[in-house]
Amino acid sequence: MATRGFTGRAHRTRDPRLPPGQYDVGADWPVLTAESTPRPDPDRWQVTVDGLVDNPHTWTWQDLHALPPSTYEGDIHCVTTWSKLGTSFAGVSVDTLLDVARPQAQAGYVLVTSTTGYTTNLPLAHITNGQAWLAWMHEGKPLPREHGGPVRLLVPHLYFWKSAKWVTRLTLLDHDQPGFWERNGYHDLGDPWLEQRYQGD
Repeated sequence: MATRGFTGRAHRTRDPRLPPGQYDVGADWPVLTAESTPRPDPDRWQVTVDGLVDNPHTWTWQDLHALPPSTYEGDIHCVTTWSKLGTSFAGVSVDTLLDVARPQAQAGYVLVTSTTGYTTNLPLAHITNGQAWLAWMHEGKPLPREHGGPVRLLVPHLYFWKSAKWVTRLTLLDHDQPGFWERNGYHDLGDPWLEQRYQGD
């Protein structure tokens, strides 16, 4: 028998999809960006894969939509501690672009560049084998401009600053070249399950 007032609040089970230090924003999707929001025209937009590849290649908006489609359904996590669970994106797998560009053996990293000049770095192993997309749809609708539309990189297993908005170039390198936030103290990889938020984490 328990005395009223001494039982405490009922324990609320934490959603196992949430990495340490994260909270669920529900239907919300916070807008965060390091630069002013551009107005890219899809009819003039292009994305290029270059660097250490045998076949550097550029795709137009129309070219990209002619490639085999691919979808992601799952969770995304921001370094500012919010997570959005059970969300969906559609676009094309980065694997499809790399199949055309054909990375060279010494390529181990990629530097991602946006139309704004924003950059972020990733190990090549973290954008291959079905782990990354160029996404232009969210929840069945065109990706909003404030969230990176017309197209953004999507690397959902890492903190979301790695999923560069308004992406226009993926340059394969043989060395790790820090991007914007990495030069300003953020972790080079950004695994949310390891809480890799800042350099030294």
